[in-house]
Amino acid sequence: MIRLFRIAIIDDSLPDLLLAEEAFKGLEHPVFVQTYSSSRTAIQVLQRAGATLPDVILLDINMPTMNGFDVLKALKADARLSLIPIIMLTTSNTERDVHQAYSLSANSYVVKSPSFGTFVEQVEAFVTFWRNSRLVNWPERLLPPKR
Repeated sequence: MIRLFRIAIIDDSLPDLLLAEEAFKGLEHPVFVQTYSSSRTAIQVLQRAGATLPDVILLDINMPTMNGFDVLKALKADARLSLIPIIMLTTSNTERDVHQAYSLSANSYVVKSPSFGTFVEQVEAFVTFWRNSRLVNWPERLLPPKR
């Protein structure tokens, strides 16, 4: 049995989180979506020992306190979390932001479509790509064996 594809979304905008949840609900193959409106809370939860880790993290850039680049740095600095693909999902299409995201080891950069229909198409393409790219039993397979 194949387990559900797990996605974590970190975005301070409640309307954007609700929109993303709605887009993921309509997919042909179900996914488990965990949302975080606080970047600090997301990091704390993901860093807990025994936390269920997502297959992919969608990360907004423009957030208060800790912006997406700060979150990206923190996640990539954590040995247990560093291999989880992180996709910057943002409204910013500035060259500076794209360059900074990739220089900090983001795995992909997606500019959110303002149209819900097109956004759903982006989500479908994203899930198809990352579901087909994930390792079997990822991320559990990369964790040290239990003693």
